[in-house]
Amino acid sequence: MSAPDWLADTRTSYDTVAESYTDLTRESLAKLPLLRGVLALFAEAAREVGGPVADVGCGPGHITAHLRGLGLDAFGVDLSPRMVDIARRDHPGARFEVGSMTDLPLADGSVGAVLAFYSVIHVPDAEVPAVLAHFRRVLRPGGVVLLGFHVGDRDHLKTEGYGGHPMSLHVHRRPVERVAGWLRDAGFTIAAQVLLDPDDEVPGGVLVARTPA
Repeated sequence: MSAPDWLADTRTSYDTVAESYTDLTRESLAKLPLLRGVLALFAEAAREVGGPVADVGCGPGHITAHLRGLGLDAFGVDLSPRMVDIARRDHPGARFEVGSMTDLPLADGSVGAVLAFYSVIHVPDAEVPAVLAHFRRVLRPGGVVLLGFHVGDRDHLKTEGYGGHPMSLHVHRRPVERVAGWLRDAGFTIAAQVLLDPDDEVPGGVLVARTPA
């Protein structure tokens, strides 16, 4: 599948489920104390670097808003125009824009940190190195990136989602070691590794990494 095909499928799928997804995730962080702890760790590292924080694949903006509540100058970027519309509606004090992580619309060295929370899960393996190169490009020296992803070693085509609406996009589960290797190849150093819910059928992986100072 070519990059334009998977990007178009991802955009259309999330435009379709945007309202239902927002309803299902609006209060999700309140029920996930360990995840809030991981985001607090990321916020501490981002504050040390200084500068804006880009939430790439921000969806309806609830995590962007949470980061702002932790004192960060966070803004969101998402492929789905409908998701961005909802984020602007629900979080009017924050900045949100439409954009793709494959061609990130940010200047070189313009942010102190990048959060990509379960947003690289739809990117084909062959495209991930280019995405990480964009993350490094926009980060300041010593900048921080956090990747959240499904742990496993398979992908599947998701044809229905949030609220029973039709979707058509691939969801990739990846070993932590593979994602860490991609980060190192892109010039990052791994700073922290967390495995969430390791006894679940699909654990969550979190990697925090830094660029050279």
